[in-house]
Amino acid sequence: MECDLDHICLAVRSIEKAADKICQYLGYEIKTKKILNTKQDVYVQFLGKPGSIDFKLIMPGSLKSPIISFLKKNGEGLHHVGLKTDNVKKALEEVKKKGAISTLPPEKGEAFCNELIAFAYLGNGLNAEFIDTDKRVFIEE
Repeated sequence: MECDLDHICLAVRSIEKAADKICQYLGYEIKTKKILNTKQDVYVQFLGKPGSIDFKLIMPGSLKSPIISFLKKNGEGLHHVGLKTDNVKKALEEVKKKGAISTLPPEKGEAFCNELIAFAYLGNGLNAEFIDTDKRVFIEE
């Protein structure tokens, strides 16, 4: 299985504040509109910069969002790394055979224009999201 680093996801309390800091400090720009991922109950927004990987920011969509407990336990910071592969289902099966724990089976990802995504815990504190697309829900012009 080949996979490349696609994005770094940060769990934050405020997408607007986090985006402002990353854009100001690191020269990134807002790449996508902020959308509500209804399945995961999180808001999602991507930041981009030519020649670099994306930042994906997620914040709770409601007080029942699973990210609330993550933020309480860990504070703001790294939530997962996004890995681009040729086939989400095959990538997930391959890492499971090696001992990873599937935390979200393949399903449509709203931030990725409903293309398949999957999540696995790889150990050592590393959560991975597998994708096989470059699609993002972009800013409407």
